[in-house]
Amino acid sequence: MRNRTDGELMKLVMAKEPLALEELYDRYAKLVYSFAMKSMKDEQAAREIVQLVFTRLWTTERGYDASKGGFVNWIITITRNMTIDYIRKNRKQQAVVRYEPKEWEQSLVSGEEGPESVVSRKWIGEQIQQAYVHLSTNQIELIELMYWEGYSLSEIATQKNEPVGTIKSRLHQCLKILRKHLTALREG
Repeated sequence: MRNRTDGELMKLVMAKEPLALEELYDRYAKLVYSFAMKSMKDEQAAREIVQLVFTRLWTTERGYDASKGGFVNWIITITRNMTIDYIRKNRKQQAVVRYEPKEWEQSLVSGEEGPESVVSRKWIGEQIQQAYVHLSTNQIELIELMYWEGYSLSEIATQKNEPVGTIKSRLHQCLKILRKHLTALREG
């Protein structure tokens, strides 16, 4: 199993081959744990997220698609989503941990990736920071609540005491501004 690619292993996992899941676990458990730990700042929660991520790999009906990106990015996306779900589920029982984009960015590059991935991710982060200057403080707060803290549109609307449609429109405008300026930075 060790000489198989991540994509091949994932196909075997989808065919319910336990040794393939064990191999993926051996390869990526530390990365998933590191990401979860940096996000949650809680060992027990990080362990639970690792378990949730690998359970998701085992039970998913949609597997990894190599044409959409690298396996590391895919598993980190799953980890991020599981972390957000975990926070939402436990929000009433615990104080919400505030995420800072720099911590997420650092946790993404903490895995054993090649230097080109690190440089690429850092460059994208710098572009986003440059594009942030075109947003108001309220717009930046909305982006952070939605993407870094994991709040849903309805939760943000309740928190801001505004209609969901207003929040959705505001978010759409924010993303439009970011897209415009990120495109300009790439072309410039």
